[in-house]
Amino acid sequence: MTVRTRFAPSPTGYLHIGGARTALFSYLFARRHGGVFVLRVEDTDRERSTVESVNAILEGMTWLGLDYDEGPFFQTDRMARYREVIDQLLAEDKAYYCYASLEELDALREQQMARGEKPRYDRRYRDFTGTPPEGVKPVVRFKTPLDGVVVVRDAIRGSVSFSNEELDDLIIARGDGSPTYNLTVVVDDMDMRITHVVRGDDHLNNTPRQINLYRALGVEPPVFAHLPMIHGPDGTKLSKRHGAVSVVQYREEGFLPEALLNYLVRLGWSHGDKEIFSRAEMVSLFDITDVNHSASSINPEKLRWLNQHYMRELPVAEVASELRWHLGQMGIDPSQSGPKPMAIVPAYVDRVHTLVEMAHEAKPFYLDAVEPDPKAMERLDDSAAMVVDALIVALEENAVWESGETLEAAVKGVAKNLDLKLGKVGPVLRLALLGHTTSPGFGVILELMGRERSIQRLNAFRDRIGL
Repeated sequence: MTVRTRFAPSPTGYLHIGGARTALFSYLFARRHGGVFVLRVEDTDRERSTVESVNAILEGMTWLGLDYDEGPFFQTDRMARYREVIDQLLAEDKAYYCYASLEELDALREQQMARGEKPRYDRRYRDFTGTPPEGVKPVVRFKTPLDGVVVVRDAIRGSVSFSNEELDDLIIARGDGSPTYNLTVVVDDMDMRITHVVRGDDHLNNTPRQINLYRALGVEPPVFAHLPMIHGPDGTKLSKRHGAVSVVQYREEGFLPEALLNYLVRLGWSHGDKEIFSRAEMVSLFDITDVNHSASSINPEKLRWLNQHYMRELPVAEVASELRWHLGQMGIDPSQSGPKPMAIVPAYVDRVHTLVEMAHEAKPFYLDAVEPDPKAMERLDDSAAMVVDALIVALEENAVWESGETLEAAVKGVAKNLDLKLGKVGPVLRLALLGHTTSPGFGVILELMGRERSIQRLNAFRDRIGL
């Protein structure tokens, strides 16, 4: 048997991290077993589904590198197939038309609650043979077995039992003829030969209903694996107040796809004490049965740590490519002027945790001028002008531009010649070049800035403090 998994998002919003983790686990399970990973877009909610959301999902999957083998398939292209299955169930007396109006159902619900009963449809039209009431567009309900037990053999939770007596006759087609979720998902998974369904545990209550549908259609249900939810750091339901919740937003905040994947795989799954996983290791080590039963909580600081790790370990060209994207978001085109992103990455990778932080640190190298930090300017003393003059003289010598080391030595030579501590020279140089007083070594920032722009900024700074 070929393992076939699927990821089936609804395009009613962005690809959130819970969905991304589901996609990752489905992807890893398929890859681990040499199987097929299918992407299906469940877009039957026409009012809420948007093209923008579809594009956001596809963009997020591409950025994460979760390559699907088949799809994307769209449910809106399969309406005729759903109608065919609904008609089949009606013809085989496994479904029926229900003419109960909303008023009837509301009244039934109130009566049941008044008696302290669990509200549910009472199957009043299950065996109806009379004349249908006028003015009611009937829904189609599935004939749920009246007795017996449905056992969900969950790869994560083990066996979970549901009594059919507790399940009502679910609606499989609305009054306008459109199919409902529980019908479409069963037909899709059946037709696409899905063997393993990995999804959030908010779907667990749907599973016994879907298993009954599979059996009514003469099909063996797939293996299910219901993932526990992801919570915020405070243990509450994940929401926007906890920070980024969409994959695209994580990219916008400066995280690498490798870091986010590593972070997601550890939300509910582990392999000993190992924290860092390459994609190949994820595929070879991932086992769905090792997923925790309890909810996981996000840890933003851990993600930042992972991100810095991958910024250090990945090929510089890959990190520089993402940095170039972030510079572009700031309106900077590094191909027009300033240092190449390939030079920025090694200079700043140990000083930042995200690519947004790196892009902000790099921004002064691409500007025509910088505005010095007012508070840092206030801390300068009378020696600042003398320091600037000496730096200009030293850096005008072509020989000192041989390397970062010779530039570093030139700055230290200025301090020695002026009989000043380096702490009096360094802040002046950094303020003049970058507008602030923290940066990598002097030789590094001077090489990145270049001879012409460095001297130009020192001259402009000398004019500023000389006023």
